Amino acid sequence: MQMSEMRELDAQKLTEELAKNREELFKLRFQHATAQLEKTHRIPEVKKNIARILTVLKEKESGRES
Repeated sequence: MQMSEMRELDAQKLTEELAKNREELFKLRFQHATAQLEKTHRIPEVKKNIARILTVLKEKESGRES
């Protein structure tokens, strides 16, 4: 999801997306630990998505919507 798409979502949807990404990261880490993960590049991608969502949430919280 692009930043512009994230900025269009409301806080409720962003929170849901954040929970979904955190759950995916947990599953990826578990698969990686048990040597079942083939696409290891997904871990940094999901972490970046989480950071992007948190950034947009902070912007909305402080009233600096772009």
